[in-house]
Amino acid sequence: MHRILLRKLFVDVPSDVHDRSFDFWTTALAANPRRGTHFPEYHLLREAAALGPVWVQDIGTAPARYHVDIETDDVDAEVARLLAAGASEVERRGDWVVLQDPAGLLFCVIPEEGDGFAERSIVVGA
Repeated sequence: MHRILLRKLFVDVPSDVHDRSFDFWTTALAANPRRGTHFPEYHLLREAAALGPVWVQDIGTAPARYHVDIETDDVDAEVARLLAAGASEVERRGDWVVLQDPAGLLFCVIPEEGDGFAERSIVVGA
């Protein structure tokens, strides 16, 4: 058994419209923007009118999309659970795993990293 929590929403936008999109989502969600430093392609919309963190990500030349992150205290077990449910693995990036749901939507499974995980996550698995 392990714990999971849908934690983050990412607005993934191509480089050529990134700044406009970042400004738009900052205004749309009345956020306090913070540009990424450690990972410069990720920009946080702090204090956004949202249930959880919202990020605007520069994805180069790929088409615009949204993606979510599922945090877990056992990445391998959660990836196996989701693969059994119909997801497919796209790639591994360090301790993150990028998956695709049956409709082709991308999402990431990442190690637990945020405050409130123990209180808000739920237990899954046998």
